[in-house]
Amino acid sequence: MPQSVLSPDTYSNELEVYVKQERAAVELANFTGKLLFDKSIELVLFRNHLVDTRITEILRLHKYAAEVVGKPISVFDTSDLARELYAMELAPAKIDIGKLASEWLTARDHYKTQREFLADKLNNFMLEDGRDIEPRDVVLYGFGRIGRLVARELIKQAGKGQQLRLRAIVTRENDDLSLKKRAALFENDSVHGRFKGTVDIDYEHKSLIINGQRVHMIATPDPSSVNYTEFGINNALMIDNTGVLKDRAGLSKHTAAKGVSKVILTAPGKEVPNIVYGINHRDLDIENETIFSAASCTTNAICPILSVVHEKLGIEKGHIETVHAYTNDQNLLDNMHKKSRRGRSAAINMVITETGAGKAVTKVIPSLANKLTANAVRVPTPNGSLAIIHAYISKETSIDEVNAIVRKAALDGDLVNQIYYSISEELVSSDIIGNECCSVFDSQATIVSPDGKGVVLYVWYDNEFGYTKQVIRLAKYVANVRRNIYY
Repeated sequence: MPQSVLSPDTYSNELEVYVKQERAAVELANFTGKLLFDKSIELVLFRNHLVDTRITEILRLHKYAAEVVGKPISVFDTSDLARELYAMELAPAKIDIGKLASEWLTARDHYKTQREFLADKLNNFMLEDGRDIEPRDVVLYGFGRIGRLVARELIKQAGKGQQLRLRAIVTRENDDLSLKKRAALFENDSVHGRFKGTVDIDYEHKSLIINGQRVHMIATPDPSSVNYTEFGINNALMIDNTGVLKDRAGLSKHTAAKGVSKVILTAPGKEVPNIVYGINHRDLDIENETIFSAASCTTNAICPILSVVHEKLGIEKGHIETVHAYTNDQNLLDNMHKKSRRGRSAAINMVITETGAGKAVTKVIPSLANKLTANAVRVPTPNGSLAIIHAYISKETSIDEVNAIVRKAALDGDLVNQIYYSISEELVSSDIIGNECCSVFDSQATIVSPDGKGVVLYVWYDNEFGYTKQVIRLAKYVANVRRNIYY
């Protein structure tokens, strides 16, 4: 078949259209920054951050939005809406400009102007209806993989209407060499890239100064012995990312310290509430409870998908196999290890190991008690994991129905921050690094058995960054520094 020939003007016309889109994206980025700095309003595009985002990435996000939502989300509409938002007197908020643009497409004939449309949609976001947010002090106990990512995220929000402010980091040592090494590990990350900011060391006062924010580096063998008020830290939220203290008695050592009022553990906890934000966080008694667990990265990945599928189709039983990136718990080369198989080299072996994810799910979704088993295989990748869910359901279904259920949950409802609906046929583990959702649902991989009762779901997750975002969401909820949200 002969190749069709385009008009000679096609190249110029297509390029001109793209350049106009780039200009609109620049304007959107400009108002995104002004809204954040001037009014403490954060814009996202279907959960994806727009702050510090490249222009080409902004355009790519619009393309994804149009494909998933099924509506042509125009960068011209989002930039115009952002300009109108800046002209309004709004309280601090987090607003999905993609959702607004989608709704504007549907409702534009019912409004005279975009301003009228926005005033209707955001009528409870007006400044007189809002409240000033007093940032809550945060102390990190430990500065490992999760701790450093939490620090990066908290620092990124500093000075721009932040809800949480990082005040101190507690480690085993804080001598000059330790400070230098900690700063270097914070600044450089082989998986997540270099920190986009400045890091200075104040050796005399044992502090890191990150993007102008002083963070005290404290060394102690006893978490209960520190007087944080001496550092000007009060009513702080402690985020323990060491995994050493896991039960209520151990974690209570933090609240025995002067200046700390609440604790979040970044691992499954014993005798304390295990929370997957978006699923069971509303069950918390945040006024009277002081210690919380953010569960595990795997539990945070599988619970959102299990929840929506169980609600709509009813899960009778199932098995979860996690294909998990190796961790610091394993050996780089073959050596002694207290657990079976984990002593073998993580960099060159797939290693079968146990996981508590099956039982952990029942703490978050009690109706799945005694219905799930789970196992894990550690594989030679440094980050990026996959959960394969085999579920037997009570209702007959199809691939299209299952995908539609998850897609709806990803776009509307309580789990829009947790579920990312992927439509890519080429998705691999490195593609999900840096994804802010704890569950990346691979819609192209869904399998349903011929009888419609057996379902296989593939859920990817950045076991470091995606989990970190869940920890921070829980931290904001526990600290009661929640903004208005329009999703």
